Amino acid sequence: MERCGQEASILVLTDFICAAQVAREQDCYLPEETKRIYNGSNPMKKRKLIEMCKKKVGAEDTIRLPNPMIGFGVPSQPLEDFRRSLPEAAKGPPYFYYENVALAPKGVWDTISRFLYEIEPEFVDSKYFSATARKRGYVHNLPIKNRFPLIPLPPLTIHQAFPLTRKWWPAWDPRDKLNCIQTAIGSAKLTERIRSALERYDNDPPESVQKFVIEQCRKWNLVWVGRNKVAPLEPDEVEMLLGFPKNHTRGGGISRTDRYKSLGNSFQVDTVAYHLSVLKDIFPNGINMLSLFSGIGGAEVALHRLGIKLKNVVSIEKSKVNRDIVRSWWEQTNQTGNLIDFDDVQQFDVDRVVQIINNIGGFDLVVGGSPCNNLAGSNRVSRDGLEGKESALFYDYFRILDLVKCVMRSRE
Repeated sequence: MERCGQEASILVLTDFICAAQVAREQDCYLPEETKRIYNGSNPMKKRKLIEMCKKKVGAEDTIRLPNPMIGFGVPSQPLEDFRRSLPEAAKGPPYFYYENVALAPKGVWDTISRFLYEIEPEFVDSKYFSATARKRGYVHNLPIKNRFPLIPLPPLTIHQAFPLTRKWWPAWDPRDKLNCIQTAIGSAKLTERIRSALERYDNDPPESVQKFVIEQCRKWNLVWVGRNKVAPLEPDEVEMLLGFPKNHTRGGGISRTDRYKSLGNSFQVDTVAYHLSVLKDIFPNGINMLSLFSGIGGAEVALHRLGIKLKNVVSIEKSKVNRDIVRSWWEQTNQTGNLIDFDDVQQFDVDRVVQIINNIGGFDLVVGGSPCNNLAGSNRVSRDGLEGKESALFYDYFRILDLVKCVMRSRE
C-alpha cells in the first residue's frame, strides 16, 4: 500500500506483489557480492545480473519427471491407491484446474505449486490417452478417486488412428506414437527433400538417411502416405488426436495456419476429461465454470462429452479466432446455458468478479492453462520462464482464482 498508494486497485496491488515475488526469487540466486548492485537503481545492471544468475542455476535445465508419466493413474494402467492431502487454503469452493507444459525451465513448477497453495503437480503424458504424446503438468484440488475415461476410447497407436498409413510404413521407422502436436507443420520443401533422398535407393536407405528421415518425422509428426512419401497431419486429423469433434476449428474464414496454431495450444480433451470426470457426480444439475485462457474450449468440450451440463461459462480468451471457434461450437451443440466471453485476463478485476458471482451465484470450477511461450523447449529465443512476457500471465490465473475464492468465501 505504501509503494502503490492507498487509492491503488486490487489489480495493481496483486500485480505488484507478484512482481516483487519474482524479484525475490531472482535475488536469492545471486552471489552475496552482487546483491547490493542488483538492489540498486541501474536497470541495465539488473538485466545483466538476471541473465547471469539464470546461467548459474541452469535455467535451461528441466525438472526430473516421473517415469511412467501417469500422474494419479490412467485408464490403460492398473490403478494404484494414491493418497494425498490438500492444504486447507487449497480446498474449495471452487474446484480449480491448471495446466502447462511439463518440460519447463528449472524452478517453474516449484513456483507454480507455491502460488497454487503448495499443491504438487500431477504430471501426465497424453500418449496414455491418444496416439500422440503431450507431456503436461496439472495442479488441481479435484478428487482423484472414481475417475473414468471418455467413451469410445480413442486410438492409442498411429496405425489405429490412421490405418491407411500401414501400407506405406517402412520397417525401419519404429514409431507407434506421434510426438507432441505443435503450432506449425513441416514444410512442403522438407517433405520433398525427404522424398528425393529416399528415391535414390531401390531398397532400404543407409542408416544415415534413415536417421535423418526419422528425426524429421518425429519433429514434425510426418506420416507415410505413399511410397517414399511423407506428409504432415491435416487439421481434422489433429482435431481427432486431441479429442475435438471433426471440423471444430473449421469455418468462419479461419485459415489453415490459424487452425494449426489454435490446436497446437489446446488441451488434449481425453486427458483433461479423465481428470474432470469426478465432477459428474458432484454436480448432477450442471456446473458454473470460469475458463481462463480458454483457447478453443478444450475444458468446455471435455465437460460436454462427459455429460456435465454447462449452466454458465465465463470464458476469457485473447484470440478472436479462438473466441469465434468456441462460440460456434456452443451454438452447434445446442448448449442451453450462458456463454459470456471476455478478451483480457488482465482487465478481469475484483469488481467484475463480484458482479458475475452476484449474477450466477458463484463458480464451481476455475480452469485454464496460461501461455507456455516462454516455457516450452522449442523456444530458444525467449525461454525466460515465468518472467517471460507471455508466460508471466500465470500470475493472473492465480490472482483471479484467489479473487474468486475470497469473494465466494465472503458470501458464505
